Parts: sequence; structure tokens; C-alpha cells
Amino acid sequence: MKYNLSNMMCLDIYLSSLSDKEYKIIKPEIKPSKAKPMPLLSWDIFSQHYFNTLKNLKIEGDIEMVKAFGEKAKWKNEIDSIFKDQYFEALIITDVEQNILWVNEGFTEMTGYSKTFALNKKPHFLQGINTSTTTKQKIRENLSDLKPFTGIITNYRKDNSPYECEVKIIPMYSENVTHFLALERKVG
Repeated sequence: MKYNLSNMMCLDIYLSSLSDKEYKIIKPEIKPSKAKPMPLLSWDIFSQHYFNTLKNLKIEGDIEMVKAFGEKAKWKNEIDSIFKDQYFEALIITDVEQNILWVNEGFTEMTGYSKTFALNKKPHFLQGINTSTTTKQKIRENLSDLKPFTGIITNYRKDNSPYECEVKIIPMYSENVTHFLALERKVG
């Protein structure tokens, strides 16, 4: 049939606009569709899978950027093992003086600060009045001793709202420590 009404988009709207007389004339032309309707839930499952795929691609891209940075700096750290079973939102690479050299997109999403704003600044610009002096001291001691640090610190977003942040700072080395890599995520 050249004009199969069952394939017509918005058939229900068309049929509802007909008079009873017009509907009786056209009714024999309407055949059940062979297409299987999909419940709306299937789209929810698809969209969840799609967004999870995008999230995983972002994470993989971030890790690849760290690896590229590591190749250029000739790091001897096993980068894959650093990220194994680690959940992070923000990644920060600093030099040994703690000047920020690179941040990922997750940093901007978590803090509200742009990548360009963060570059060449020290991460302490994220700290504020409720940031624990004890935690800041522990970070300073570990970094000056070139040791890894893991802890929770109160940081502040660009809009000055506080958030609790788990920070894992890892010294990155070639012959000597050349950089620090921080993996950060909001907690609580």
C-alpha cells in the first residue's frame, strides 16, 4: 500500500481531528504497526549508559593527559597503578614549588575556577577561613619531605562556598621529584 497510515507519524493526532464520517471511511486503511513499541524506561537505560560512557571517556582522557605529561617529564612512577581503583573528580599537576601547571575539566566543575585562572597559582588559593591549619601543616610537611599525602581539607569554590575535599598528593619523579600529582574528590 503506497500510503500506509500505520506508518504515519502522529497518527493519533490525525485521527482525533477527523469527524465520525471521515473516520469510518479511513478506518479500513489503518493496520496495526509491525514496529514493537519500546517502553520509556529503555530510553532511561540508554541515557544512563550514554552518560556513563561519556564520564568514563573523560576519565580516560584525563589519565592520558597525565601520562603524556609524565612521558615529557620522564617520570618513573607507574601511572596506571596510581589510578587503579581510584575515584577522582579533579586532577592537578604542580611543579615542585607547587605552582599549578595543569588541571582537568573536573577541577573547574568542582571549584568554579577556570583552568586559565588556576595556572601558575599555588593550590592554597582554594583555602579559606575554615581550612584546618593542622591539615595545611601536614600537607606542607609531607610535600617538603617529598612524601605522599592523603587527607581531607576544607576548600572553597569561586563563589566562596566551602566543600570537604579528599586530597591524594603523589610526588612524581624522574631522577628526583619534579612534580606533584593531586587527585581530589568532594566528600560528605
